[in-house]
Amino acid sequence: MRTIHATQIVANSKFNKFQLLVFLWCFYAIAFDGFDSALYGIGLPLMMEDFQISHVEAGAISSYSVISTIIGTFLFGALSDLIGRKKVIAICVLLFSVFTFLSGFAPSVLIFTILRFIAALGLGGVMPALIAAMVEYSPKKNRALTVAAMYCGFSIGAIVASLIGIYFMENLGWRFLYWIAILPFLTLPFFLKKFPESLGFYIARKRNDKIAQILNQVDPRGNYQATDKFEAGTVEMQKKELPIKQVFSNKRLISTLAFWLAMTCSLLVISGLGTWLPKIMNESGYGISSSLSFNLVLSFGQITGSIVGGVLVERIGHRRVLISMFLVAALSFLLLSSTSNTLLLYVLVMLTGACTIGTQNLMNPYVSEFYPREVRTTGLSIAIGVGRFGGILAPVMIALLLATNLPPQQAFMAFAIPSLLGALAFFTVQEKYGSFDRVLKPARQISEPARQHTEA
Repeated sequence: MRTIHATQIVANSKFNKFQLLVFLWCFYAIAFDGFDSALYGIGLPLMMEDFQISHVEAGAISSYSVISTIIGTFLFGALSDLIGRKKVIAICVLLFSVFTFLSGFAPSVLIFTILRFIAALGLGGVMPALIAAMVEYSPKKNRALTVAAMYCGFSIGAIVASLIGIYFMENLGWRFLYWIAILPFLTLPFFLKKFPESLGFYIARKRNDKIAQILNQVDPRGNYQATDKFEAGTVEMQKKELPIKQVFSNKRLISTLAFWLAMTCSLLVISGLGTWLPKIMNESGYGISSSLSFNLVLSFGQITGSIVGGVLVERIGHRRVLISMFLVAALSFLLLSSTSNTLLLYVLVMLTGACTIGTQNLMNPYVSEFYPREVRTTGLSIAIGVGRFGGILAPVMIALLLATNLPPQQAFMAFAIPSLLGALAFFTVQEKYGSFDRVLKPARQISEPARQHTEA
């Protein structure tokens, strides 16, 4: 009987058709997550007129949705260890797809808020599960870039939503955007048939037949059998500790708290921009279509930041890139609050997109991989869940600023402080206590069979 270190085989594999399939499904799901997340901000100017609500009421609705995403993040993060990551993703997609669709028929602001609250449960739960799935099945060598590219789907979804808003919303109304969100629900049967379950989930339940089937797709030359003994490749996998306890154990407390602070700062900025950017630009003198074009530029910036940041991560390391991006974001927000030049505004908005969602895209796999493999979904889910409290604060905070007599663009200054705090948080991360996957060096490849396929 051979002893197979399953996770090490994935870490040292080359990107192939199987991993491309995982990538495409994750990209697809997260694209509709981005589409759904962008809807509220895009439709807000017309929805405020339709429902006759104030800035503060509109901000409160957004905050209620963020509260729901926190519940969804914690709830489905815990469920993924019990029922499997694949089922959790399917449930989350069902929730945000169906209930966003129904939100488009809401006859009152109360019904709309309730439906959005339910939909947001799925939005909160799906992102950590998708990121953890992509991290688990990506080769270590280009994992940061792969996950960042996958997460560009979020921005692609937001771009599609912005384009639909620009060209159709004034004629078809804001409700039309919400009806489109039913599409992921219609494709769920195909997802359930094609998407693989987590290796860690199968290893914990000794489903050797399923593990062998997956590993033979990752590494076709391995000829893995159900009779092999499969291990996760980590010492901590053998410990009988609660997942939440492992997040803090082995000197990970300081880094965990740093992740929580950075996530709070990042999601505060992202939530504030996502909710209020079109409205801020609209109140600064730009028409509906022109104000939505800033949302479009923001999304292109998010893609650029994710890809360029992913390349830089492979050269200079995750932490340096994240600190730099937070600092650039802080400077961009200060300049945004003080300039009136349209071209410069577009450039700065693109930079803020690159250094907000772009930063979050790179932060997610870094935080996930810091923890032992068996608690990565838990560690990331908790970090994102705590960070969502910043997302609750942002919409109301910006609404209160817009309700004053200050020029609307001055609201951007409020985002500079959390950006600086995010950079400071990553200065305190202690990477030496992380459980990052390693790639075997070429000189050691000779002994790989002896280490990966030990005869019992």
